[in-house]
Amino acid sequence: MPVTDDEIREKYLERAIRELNTLTRELQACPHCPRGNLMPVLGSGHPQADIMLLKHSPLPSEIEEGVAFYGRAGSALMKSLKRLSIDPLAVYGTLCVKCPLSDASLADFACVARVVEEIAIVQPKIVVVMGEPALRILNGLKLALSRPLEPREGEIQAFTPTVDALYVPDIDDSLDEEGAKQRFWRAFRMLGKWYEELPPY
Repeated sequence: MPVTDDEIREKYLERAIRELNTLTRELQACPHCPRGNLMPVLGSGHPQADIMLLKHSPLPSEIEEGVAFYGRAGSALMKSLKRLSIDPLAVYGTLCVKCPLSDASLADFACVARVVEEIAIVQPKIVVVMGEPALRILNGLKLALSRPLEPREGEIQAFTPTVDALYVPDIDDSLDEEGAKQRFWRAFRMLGKWYEELPPY
């Protein structure tokens, strides 16, 4: 009996969930960063999302919950996604530095490089890179066939042959001042246009 498209999609989803669970266990057991007994902050969202949100490091609210984009940034992004008519189930959010450190520069490069694994598992069609530190790390990881991304806010760039990128200001730095909020929104709303033009398959 031939396998249907739905069954194939289901198998890919099961594999992505399994691989993310394995990555989670590896992160929780990782001894490289000086995080003491605090747990790493994990990515959240759909395991096969079209859109991956990437920011540099966690805030206290994210550390407390152990989940990326928990708190103000997550709420602001949910409102922005709704305004752009983007299904939240099409989104996965993660951090470059997953360990709760007093200084993000103390993060071990091997740990930061796990973003490459996350991108390979989720296979997003676009990565929204939030802020210059996240951009610097992503460029430094040198994914296969990737091009260096420029800090051009609100511009869709080709990152790899199958993944686009959108550079926006850091969401955490954009929430306390009206001008910064508007600057973030001007850049982020390009995601809506990109999503609108996404083929339905």
